[in-house]
Amino acid sequence: MLKIFDSHSHYTDEMFEKDRSELLAGFPEKGVVRCMVAASDIVSAKQGIALAEEFPELVITAVGVHPECTDTADDYLDTLRRLSEHPSVKAIGEIGLDYHYDGYDRDLQIRLLREQLALAKELDLPVILHCRDATEDMLKILREFLPLQGVMHCFSGSAETAEEVLAMGLYIGFTGVVTFANAKKPLAALRAVPLDRLLIETDCPYMAPVPYRGKRCDSTMLTETAAVMAREKGISVEELCRITAENAEKLFRCEV
Repeated sequence: MLKIFDSHSHYTDEMFEKDRSELLAGFPEKGVVRCMVAASDIVSAKQGIALAEEFPELVITAVGVHPECTDTADDYLDTLRRLSEHPSVKAIGEIGLDYHYDGYDRDLQIRLLREQLALAKELDLPVILHCRDATEDMLKILREFLPLQGVMHCFSGSAETAEEVLAMGLYIGFTGVVTFANAKKPLAALRAVPLDRLLIETDCPYMAPVPYRGKRCDSTMLTETAAVMAREKGISVEELCRITAENAEKLFRCEV
C-alpha cells in the first residue's frame, strides 16, 4: 500500500462540513497516513487543533495568518504563541504574500509576514509559505531570516526561482497543478527539485488533479499527482510517496 503524507491541506474548510470526520476516518485504509492541516487565521488554527485531537494519529497542524486574512487583532502573535504549545502544532503557517488581486494592503502583508517569520524563529518551528505574484518581495524578505526551515507550498514559480528557494534551505511542495495540461512551468520546476527536498500536497479542497479537476479535492486524490511527479523524477509511485512522506516527517518532526 502507498504511504501518502499530504503536506498541506485545509480540512477545516466549510466544503468539508458535511462529511469531514467520515472522510478522514477512511484515509488510513486508502494509504493516507498523515495530513498537515494548515491555518488561514486564528479561527481555522483553533479548528485545526480540534481536528488533530479528534484524529491524533492522522492530523498535525500549523497556526498562522494567511496574507488574505490580514484583519487581525493586535495580540494575534500572543495567540499564535499560545496555540503553538499544543502538541499537534508542527509549523507556523500558512503565511506569506499574495498580490494577485487589487485592493490588498501590501505593506500590512509584509509586516505580518516578517512578524510571523520572527515568531517561527523564536519557537524553532518551520514555516509554511504562500507566495502568489509576489516572488521578488518574498525572496527579499526571506533573505532577512536565513537560515530557514520550512516549505514553499503549492509552488508555481520557475525552475530558477525553485533553485533560489532551495538555496535558502526550504522544501518545495507541489499540488495537482502538475497534472494539468498547461503545467509546463511547474513541471520544469519539479524537475529542478532534488528528491530529498520534495513534498506532495493537495491544498484541498482546491487544486484537484486531473481527472478530478473542478471537484472538491481530498488527500486520496494524491495518487494522481504522485503518478505525474514519479514519472518526471523517473521513479515509481511507491518510491515517490515514500520519499515525500519521509521528507515531511523530517521537516515537521513527526513520525508516521
